[in-house]
Amino acid sequence: MASNTRKIAELLGAEVLGTIEETGGGAFGAARLAKMMATLQQQSTTTFRDHHAAIPISEATARRLARLAAQASREGRSITPMQVAAQILEDAFAGIPD
Repeated sequence: MASNTRKIAELLGAEVLGTIEETGGGAFGAARLAKMMATLQQQSTTTFRDHHAAIPISEATARRLARLAAQASREGRSITPMQVAAQILEDAFAGIPD
């Protein structure tokens, strides 16, 4: 987090609730991650996925997904690491033409 983030938030009358892990990719990567988190937070708590795939992932990836899920979760809306992974995959495929 930038050293002046909390000061900027205070000046805007906002509050820093948490930070999101660095994703790389510069401003565009940050914008994609912010949009993904907002999408996850707005989804209904009754959302069900029709497909459940067992896929191997590294321990490092599992830890990063867990951190992102914890950061995206709010009181009354818990986000799972696999929901984060699914949203990343959905967003990646949305930009690819059929």
